[in-house]
Amino acid sequence: MTPGGEVVVALDVGGTGMKCALVRPDGATVHAERHATDAARGPEAVVGTILDVAEGLADKARADGLTPVACGIAVPGVVDEARGVAVWSANVGFRDVPLRELAWTRLGLPTALGHDVRVGGLAEARLGAGRDAGHVLFVAIGTGIAAAHVVDGSAAAGAHGAAGEIGHILVRPGGPRCGCGRPGCLEAMASASAIGRRYAELSGAPATAAEVADRAAAGEPLAGEVWADAVEALADGLATGQALFDVATVVIGGGLAQAGPRLFDPLRAALRERLTFHREPRLVAAALGDEAGCLGAALLALDTLAKEPR
Repeated sequence: MTPGGEVVVALDVGGTGMKCALVRPDGATVHAERHATDAARGPEAVVGTILDVAEGLADKARADGLTPVACGIAVPGVVDEARGVAVWSANVGFRDVPLRELAWTRLGLPTALGHDVRVGGLAEARLGAGRDAGHVLFVAIGTGIAAAHVVDGSAAAGAHGAAGEIGHILVRPGGPRCGCGRPGCLEAMASASAIGRRYAELSGAPATAAEVADRAAAGEPLAGEVWADAVEALADGLATGQALFDVATVVIGGGLAQAGPRLFDPLRAALRERLTFHREPRLVAAALGDEAGCLGAALLALDTLAKEPR
């Protein structure tokens, strides 16, 4: 490490764990650590852990001869980035938590608060699989499905902090009921949890989405049917996304992307079939893995810092 180098304190907070890092302005991670979120303790305890970890990272930076210049925090749920408030999160239990102000007061550093998927999309668009594409749609497929539309390195949050909820596009009217309460959402058809749940309902045996993909590739008819239905639904959702956003590159991240060609080959073909006059986007797997949230939180903090007087 070069003594005196600037770093950003970055945290990506999930319902289970926190991925935390010190990140240089060029996107290089100089130190990383992980901590349990333990959301069952309640939101106040989680906020306390976030602030303790952030302060510990800032102290480590200084001890290593580095200068922490900003803090970036990514959280799930609905996030009001302009006010720096975690409006709501089912996974963590946040309701109107002024995290930016709390962190800024505790650390004495300019702080940015962002949505976990939006900052992940920011990192993939600037540093990862969507680099130099200009217009990128980052779609994270795991327990749920969410997206970030990134244009020239900036991700739109929407008027109410809820932009990018592509998982709640209606793709199968009358289909399985989504966690949001409406039947037929994309998330209820093609998320990793939905794939596992559907297979279990039809087979009577529990399975993860990865196991369904493996069994489909091995020729099991039921797994093949469940997998194909999910791919078709996902293609419908992406076709709608392309009609809305006309992006150059679609980056698929999250657990489902680990299926590799078993997902991407049929998905590309299905998406191509659905496009008429729209240009076909490049469809690629995310490149940064679970580091994207931390890197994106750091980028958001640097963007905020650039707007503040130094």
